[in-house]
Amino acid sequence: MRPLSRLLIPVLALASGLATGAAAVGGETLTVFAAASLTEAMTEAGREFKQSQGVAVRFSFASSSTLARQVEAGAPAGLVALASEDWADYLAKSGAILPATRTSAIGNRLVLIAPSGDQVTLSSPPTAEEITTALGPAGRLALGDPAHVPAGIYARQSLESLGLWQTIAPRLAPTDNVRAALALVARGEAALGIVYATDARLTSQVQVLAILPRASHAPINYPIAITRDGDSAQARAFLAFLISDEGLAIFQRFGFTRN
Repeated sequence: MRPLSRLLIPVLALASGLATGAAAVGGETLTVFAAASLTEAMTEAGREFKQSQGVAVRFSFASSSTLARQVEAGAPAGLVALASEDWADYLAKSGAILPATRTSAIGNRLVLIAPSGDQVTLSSPPTAEEITTALGPAGRLALGDPAHVPAGIYARQSLESLGLWQTIAPRLAPTDNVRAALALVARGEAALGIVYATDARLTSQVQVLAILPRASHAPINYPIAITRDGDSAQARAFLAFLISDEGLAIFQRFGFTRN
């Protein structure tokens, strides 16, 4: 987790942008790239920001790896919110974001899910035998692609730490983003899945079987930063709103943790 002093500096600096009032930022449209797992919370934050500041926020949601590469290539986003410090580091090294604006104020947890109604019981954390039984002879475990999707990378770290990776690796159903993994389980096309806790809250078609230990994977943070080519009063005001008490309360309502 980022030291508190590094978090407070951008919070205090950016909050001053809100003090100038809606007249300073109103009447514009801001484009924000955000990780798929932030869809509902960010959409709500954009709605409340427009009501208070008069700025419409247009979102593009996808996996963090896809968004990072698009921003690096010059896609016209004023703000980027990722589910991975590593992908934010990638953008920082390429100069695609403004390092002084980067902050990681929210976090998440990983959960193991199954379709609702399935008679499955797992320990927390599960054992290899339990996983094998739950998958059955042909079942798959859905997760974001561990090669590049943050949720999948965290999931692999956890499974390796728990000694389950060798058992599960041949039975994976990797997806382009965490929401696609959620959909596979919700439709019953995958026997198990690993998604964020906030994703599992979105549908009654899945059940949470186990919460994976925090210590089994890297901290799940959501770095947010203004892009090099998208710096504007609107971008700074929206970032200040997101990391204000009002903005963070929105994320907490959707199940995100506050760092």
